[in-house]
Amino acid sequence: MLAALVLAGCSSGASPDSSSAENGSQAVSATASGSPTAQPGGGNQLQSDYQRVIKDVLPSVVQITTASGLGSGIVYDDKGDIVTNAHVVGTATTFTVTLAGSTKPLDAALVASYPDSDLAVIKLSSTPDGLKPASFGDSTKVELGQITLAMGSPLGLSSSVTQGIVSATGRTVTEPSTQGSPGAVIGNMVQTSAAINPGNSGGALVNLSSQVIGINTLAATEPEANGAAAPGIGFAIPASTVTSIADQLIKDGKVGNSGRAALGITARTFFDQNFRPAGAVVVAVAAGGPADSAGLQVGDVITRIGDTAVDSLNSLTTALASLAPGSKVTVAYTRDGQSRTADVTLGTLETP
Repeated sequence: MLAALVLAGCSSGASPDSSSAENGSQAVSATASGSPTAQPGGGNQLQSDYQRVIKDVLPSVVQITTASGLGSGIVYDDKGDIVTNAHVVGTATTFTVTLAGSTKPLDAALVASYPDSDLAVIKLSSTPDGLKPASFGDSTKVELGQITLAMGSPLGLSSSVTQGIVSATGRTVTEPSTQGSPGAVIGNMVQTSAAINPGNSGGALVNLSSQVIGINTLAATEPEANGAAAPGIGFAIPASTVTSIADQLIKDGKVGNSGRAALGITARTFFDQNFRPAGAVVVAVAAGGPADSAGLQVGDVITRIGDTAVDSLNSLTTALASLAPGSKVTVAYTRDGQSRTADVTLGTLETP
């Protein structure tokens, strides 16, 4: 990607208009921009669909405040568990949560965090009456062009909604490394044109069936515009990843099955004689792992996985993030200056 990326997580909470940024504000609506059938007073079907979805889902989207900023979250179950981004919670263990349509702050504590997939779960100290869990959809059925609504607290404006479409699927994105994020590489992300801004992270990307299809996580920026947001390019972690990780965090307090592909090696970037990155050199091979079974050895330099060229450790990680455990791929590598290939059945990335 030519554009850089910025995490859409913790906002300072500052608002461009303090009179309209109070927590719990319900002055939120969405209309069909440019619809040829739009009528004064909101008589068209698409607008009605937007308003129905907002009414269904917005009560499940919360604002999360930490000592360093704020983000968003989604009510996951009726026990008070809330799923959000790991970079929203950062190193904090206690939080203040504000429900949509409320100004009363609620206390919450960290259940567990999994920065490798940029997901975390926090839990309300007491569960209020009427807490409404969101419904999560099947993200494998997300298609290009589907209408989406992004819900959260951008720039501290709680209960905000933006609209767009699914502009791409299957994106593999490397997050920028910050104090609250290790720079996770996340595969199969949903790209959307719905505006995503700081404070939106952890919020809901929703389809017109009132289902959460992803968690808003980051947006693209344009380096040549001094890091200004690139309009209409945002990314969400797919619902299938969210539910898999959240279920494990809630049940076990940790992730035992990452759902991420692995070769079973330790590697580092290999530099050629001109000091240019030219692959990923294997420095350790797990006994009995995928690479070991396929005959890869310490010192081999991986240059391609499937159709994806590998010129660094980062590109190797990115290539693996786009694949699933159990996939069979051809790995191209060099050994003692000779080009070779090996067919590898990928394993599952072990978790700490």
